[in-house]
Amino acid sequence: MDPDNVLVSGLVVAVFAIPALIAAYADGRRPWAGLIMLAMAAGLIWYGNDLKDPGYTVETALEAIYVVVGRISNQVF
Repeated sequence: MDPDNVLVSGLVVAVFAIPALIAAYADGRRPWAGLIMLAMAAGLIWYGNDLKDPGYTVETALEAIYVVVGRISNQVF
C-alpha cells in the first residue's frame, strides 16, 4: 500500500476523532469511540511513516496530502 494513502487516512481518522471526543465530554459520557478512533489514527500515521524510508517531515506530509487529494479528485472528476 502507498505510504501517502496510509498517512492521509490516519490524518482523516484523527480529524473525525476530535468531534467524537468533544461530544462525549460534553454529554458526560466516556469517550470510547473517540479513543478507539484516535488509537487507529495513531497506528495508521505511525505505519505510514514506517513505510516511507526516510520518514515524513511537515513539508513532505503536506505534499502527501496534496498528492492523495489530487489522485482522488482526478479519479472522481
